[in-house]
Amino acid sequence: MKLKIFIWICLFTTLPGLGIAQNKVVFDGQVSAFGNYAPDNDLNYLFGARYIPELSYSLPLDSGKTLDFFASGNIYGSASFHPFDSTHYVGDVQPYRIWARFTGNQYEVRVGLQKIDFGVATVLRPLQWFNQVDPRDPLGITNGVYGALGRYYFLNNANIWIWTLYGNDKPKGFEIMGSNSHIPEFGGRIQYPVPKGEIAFTYHHRVADSQGIPTLPQYERIPENRFGFDAKWDVTIGLWVEASHIHKTKNLGIFTNQTLINLGMDYTFGIGNGMNFVFEHLISAVDENAFKFEKTFNISAVTLAYPLGFFDNLSAVSTFNWESKDASFFLNYEHQFSKFSGYAMLFYNPDTPPGFIENDIENALKGPGFRLMLVYNH
Repeated sequence: MKLKIFIWICLFTTLPGLGIAQNKVVFDGQVSAFGNYAPDNDLNYLFGARYIPELSYSLPLDSGKTLDFFASGNIYGSASFHPFDSTHYVGDVQPYRIWARFTGNQYEVRVGLQKIDFGVATVLRPLQWFNQVDPRDPLGITNGVYGALGRYYFLNNANIWIWTLYGNDKPKGFEIMGSNSHIPEFGGRIQYPVPKGEIAFTYHHRVADSQGIPTLPQYERIPENRFGFDAKWDVTIGLWVEASHIHKTKNLGIFTNQTLINLGMDYTFGIGNGMNFVFEHLISAVDENAFKFEKTFNISAVTLAYPLGFFDNLSAVSTFNWESKDASFFLNYEHQFSKFSGYAMLFYNPDTPPGFIENDIENALKGPGFRLMLVYNH
């Protein structure tokens, strides 16, 4: 329904006689199709497709101001099966992004279903609060959140973010429980440049809801405060720290407090066309009492990216969980055709999650496997 309303708004504002007929509606989209084989799964074959149509409209105003509208849908379906035995189908049509944005010379305000993302880490991300992007997914598919976001940019490259969210009841990012969808969430962020880098402080408040999670005390309202810090410096090599602390005001045992600290570095070696190397280490702790670090988890991640040429790229992501001794591996070869992009992927996932977010609209498979994907953007 929201998508239909947006289309009618765009068509109406381009009607002759309104003085803005030169503004055009732009329609494009992305089609992807993929196939998996993972022999360690009961349903070891997987085939699926996704279409994300996008409709945008931009209306220039006076004094450098612009009003933009954007809407997109997520139409997807897949079939997992074991030949001549069992089959499981998944499919849906959902709104993907629906927002309106007003921008000026040094500020912007965006309202609607949108993606909100910040932080300096790349794979193990303590500040991945509002999305579920899987770093292995070359398309970066993730659900959005309903809310309003305002940003102001200072002339010295500092910037301030302020947001409020409403109506988002599903878990986001590293959340173990969803929010009470009837109570607004709110927060903000300030980024400030420092010599050879920048630092940032982030805060978010929400009211969580643990009802329906049998392993936790049942509360309809659990006030929660999040505090984040991230900093990055470019000193021959890139160095960064990203951390968050999440405190719930009701006693949920070890889930009352959660602390995540990421230390990372990256460097591009002068080998061939240049090979980018990234290393990150995540310390995660869940405690009944804050900062006790009585129950900790340590995960390391390495990523490599190498351009083979103008149309070919090779990348890899590997993680290791130091407590469970589980490792994951993902290798992706990408080739750009004239109108398509092709991907060939090899992966190995342990039975336990590898440590970063699994996108809830992607399929997580255990053990070794192989995926082919073809993408067309129109």
